[in-house]
Amino acid sequence: MSATKTKKTSAPTGALRFGLCCQFLEQPIKFRVTTATAMQRLSRREQLARFAELCAGNAESLLAALKFCAANQIGSFRILSPIMPVKTHPTIGYRVDELPGADGIVAQFRRCGEFARANRIRTGFHPDQFVVLNSPDENIVARSVADIESQSELAEWTSADTVNIHGGGGYGDKLAALERFKRNLEKLSPRARARLTVENDDKTFTPSDLLPLCRSEGVPLVYDAHHHRCLPDELSVAQATEAARATWKNREPLFHLSSPIEGWSGPKPERHHDYIDPKDFPAAWRGWALTVEVEAKAKELAVARLQSDLNVNATGDIEKTPRKTP
Repeated sequence: MSATKTKKTSAPTGALRFGLCCQFLEQPIKFRVTTATAMQRLSRREQLARFAELCAGNAESLLAALKFCAANQIGSFRILSPIMPVKTHPTIGYRVDELPGADGIVAQFRRCGEFARANRIRTGFHPDQFVVLNSPDENIVARSVADIESQSELAEWTSADTVNIHGGGGYGDKLAALERFKRNLEKLSPRARARLTVENDDKTFTPSDLLPLCRSEGVPLVYDAHHHRCLPDELSVAQATEAARATWKNREPLFHLSSPIEGWSGPKPERHHDYIDPKDFPAAWRGWALTVEVEAKAKELAVARLQSDLNVNATGDIEKTPRKTP
């Protein structure tokens, strides 16, 4: 698989598209991050200069990533959450307009969005596990809202249509926790609210737990089939697929796919494999427009192998039954 192909083969609208998540294994496309601890050693002027350097470089890398996707029939790219590092930190965070060369940085991110639209590459964000909208701690909720808002601003620049989070913690009463989630949706701006999605996880919230909230609040469900097998409910994969699909009123559904590193009978089936076992691709996902983010450690290699294993053609259709992996 090469980033130097000249023929554009990006997936057309309405096709099954596979998504690459955040990073590359072999391609020389890198995103640079930093930590609050490292930045606290610098003066404020030095901090802002360093943040500007990192953000500008990451915007360039994002464009390179999108070009790679366009050249390799990858129809979706999940943007690294800290692509603007430490932006919402309570003491050394920053507004974009504080950065030297801010206008140029924003313009480059907007060019990424223009490229994604022109090449029909879907983009999205997935804030980390510390973003908990249903926490009983108001400080955690406030920081979570700040992160969602920050990534929604970036989403606007990069034409991303999803900012996906997990349901959060159960805190001993899942129904009460989901009620807090629902109330805290009111803290989000229209820009953030329009992009927010919620995903079933492998520890607390199943699809059937989240579907009532999704239906009542209009929040699309990102159905993770791996999580569902780790934390099952009364729904079959086909039933959960159909129910989740129905929550996507104005966008193509976005689902997640991964395989367990030690197999389904292994000691920790929630751990992700380097690649996807094609047998784990649900039959219920065939034949309709869908974005499938491939959550596998081999990154672009895993996407390429799954495309080959499922025999996905240039129009995004699966042409035959997937072959069995040795």
